Amino acid sequence: MINNKQKIYSYIGLAMRAGQVVSGDDTTLKELKKGKISLVIVADDASENTKKLFKDKSSYRKINQIYFSTKVELGLAIGKSPRAVIGIKDKSLASKITELMQ
Repeated sequence: MINNKQKIYSYIGLAMRAGQVVSGDDTTLKELKKGKISLVIVADDASENTKKLFKDKSSYRKINQIYFSTKVELGLAIGKSPRAVIGIKDKSLASKITELMQ
């Protein structure tokens, strides 16, 4: 049986192929400030500064933010080098991922 973690990776991959993912601290932050992100995913092994920064920015803008996976695994999910932060733009994919996190 496929567990939720694998399903979440699938959705992240799907969002990536649909062009609905931004990754990396700077890009994600920029898009977050523009209000174009529906969900922020921060790696569990991201630095405390990164976690605090995105927690503050996300909650200020009332955007969902979750801690999930590792930098390496997040990078692999989107076919890139390790990423501490990724942002999902698509609202329905973001809510599906959030739902699976519960």
